[in-house]
Amino acid sequence: MICVVLAAGYATRLYPLTENFPKPLLKVRERPILDWLLDDIDSTGLVDRYVVVSNHRYVEHFQKWASQKMDVLDDGSVSNETRLGAVRDIQFAIKTLNLDDDLFVIAGDNLLDFSLANFLAYAQQKGATCVMRYWEPSIEKLRRAGVAQVDGLDRIVRMVEKPDSPVDHWCVPPFYYYRREDVPLIGKAIEDGCPTDAPGSLIAWLTNSIPIHAMEMPGKRYDIGDLDSYREVQEWFRING
Repeated sequence: MICVVLAAGYATRLYPLTENFPKPLLKVRERPILDWLLDDIDSTGLVDRYVVVSNHRYVEHFQKWASQKMDVLDDGSVSNETRLGAVRDIQFAIKTLNLDDDLFVIAGDNLLDFSLANFLAYAQQKGATCVMRYWEPSIEKLRRAGVAQVDGLDRIVRMVEKPDSPVDHWCVPPFYYYRREDVPLIGKAIEDGCPTDAPGSLIAWLTNSIPIHAMEMPGKRYDIGDLDSYREVQEWFRING
């Protein structure tokens, strides 16, 4: 399995911290955010290779941080206005490195209070492309997220990215397992006009073509979106981490 880390965003809401520095490498308890995620994933023994997709502005920071086990790619974008978008960044990694394996795609700027081992085991047991889901009561937050409807067998029957009128409360966080057989569909989705900015748009498109299962998330996700949320995460991990 190959883990692809999406880290080409510009995190403008965290300026000035991220004006010249990537959000995934901001520290929580003296460790970069990405270290928390990748150490957990590496402990499963299921991932043989890591690929970090950066933009041109931040790529040198990732190159200095990365271990020999990682490929760091520069997608060439230089500003928030010229970014490729998450879906195109996934395809950029696939084509640049000729990736031909199961893919575990993650956003590099989230922290979790649980291990991803159960999710990876769930995906392998299902033998299908899979995501996680969590119950979000806030309509305002649902309007800024990917929202899924799920049947009694955990299969997504419909997903909408950033809906004006959410029809359910299941949010899909940015952790996606794509089985090897489904990876070629990513290029087809782009060709067919799938929106490319948010990675959840790809799942919404794929739902109409293949079965996608959604495991209920066993803990909490901390989305570091602005300065206030970054401070809150630092405080939580200081006390509980």
